[in-house]
Amino acid sequence: MEKNELFDVSKLGFGLMRLPEKDGEIDYDHVCRMIDKYMAAGLNYFDTAYVYHSGKSEVAARECLVKRYPRESFKLATKLPAWCMKSAEDRDRIFNEQLERAGVDYFDFYLLHSLEDGNNYNDYENYDCFNWGIEKKRQGKIKHFGFSYHGTPELLEDVLDKHPEIEFVQIQLNYADWKNPIVHSGKLFEILTRRNIPMIIMEPVKGGTLANLLPELEEKLKAARPDSSIASWALRFVGSLPGIITILSGMSNDEQMQDNLNTFTNFEPLSEDEKKLIEEVNEVMFNSPLVGCTACRYCCDGCPSGINIPEVFRILNTIRLYGEEWRSGNAYRGLTVNSGKANDCIGCGQCESVCPQHLPIIELLDEASKHLDK
Repeated sequence: MEKNELFDVSKLGFGLMRLPEKDGEIDYDHVCRMIDKYMAAGLNYFDTAYVYHSGKSEVAARECLVKRYPRESFKLATKLPAWCMKSAEDRDRIFNEQLERAGVDYFDFYLLHSLEDGNNYNDYENYDCFNWGIEKKRQGKIKHFGFSYHGTPELLEDVLDKHPEIEFVQIQLNYADWKNPIVHSGKLFEILTRRNIPMIIMEPVKGGTLANLLPELEEKLKAARPDSSIASWALRFVGSLPGIITILSGMSNDEQMQDNLNTFTNFEPLSEDEKKLIEEVNEVMFNSPLVGCTACRYCCDGCPSGINIPEVFRILNTIRLYGEEWRSGNAYRGLTVNSGKANDCIGCGQCESVCPQHLPIIELLDEASKHLDK
């Protein structure tokens, strides 16, 4: 793929979806320290969205990045959410609010958020968001225009046929989802590669799942590279692929930041033997009965019962893998002091309508409740 301005960004992108918190609010001091370390390493790509941290992520970008660094020293990306629009007028309302929240005059990368089969894609078409985005680019308010994608391979082909103006696509890609029949990472990558469309990668570590494997799998990876973290294997898998603009990592603490910087400093692509080892690990993982939640938290904001769904699923995964109901029960009781219980679910389906992984959340909460709400 021919190099162009799209690729003039760092290979490791800083995702602002899982920022550290203190007393229920984003910990600005901590975020500033992380941004300083990231920028000092010569990296420059930041990804936020209108809905991240209940609308506070873009503000954190302003306070911790925009106010503290020259505008030309970083690239800032954000997204327009279909589910927050009721009319075409909402496009400008949201966009202007984003400019104010982030404290910028333009966005380097702007995306239609979570395009997928059904309402999201239909809304973007009905509200003429593609032409709207191109007009914003013409005005200089957007430098590069694309979309993030959670749909089927067939829809992706159709959208790209209809909208050749799209410059890039952001997809979920990691070794665990390469053959996933719901996420379609490998098929989406093949389509975009064949069409020469640059990619931004999200969920390379699958919401932290690929940083904490079964003990026997971690032993395999540690035997091959004793000094490398488990998460680094997932990042190197994605970083070894062609056509990638940047790889987003939703770093939540200094340890994750440092580990990722170690991985991308003097980056080493996977060797053929390491690729085979990843295939072995993936084969075992694919047969493990884990809930494929990436902790994006889209499900949480609109939950009328205030259930911390990703944390409930993390506990459920522990029970599925290890059967430790007593320890898991203790963790669950601590969790539900300040949030709803799994059996508080009223089955409204709001969570399932926004889940990028298309999980049967109501059914899974019922399973969790049978283990935990005794």
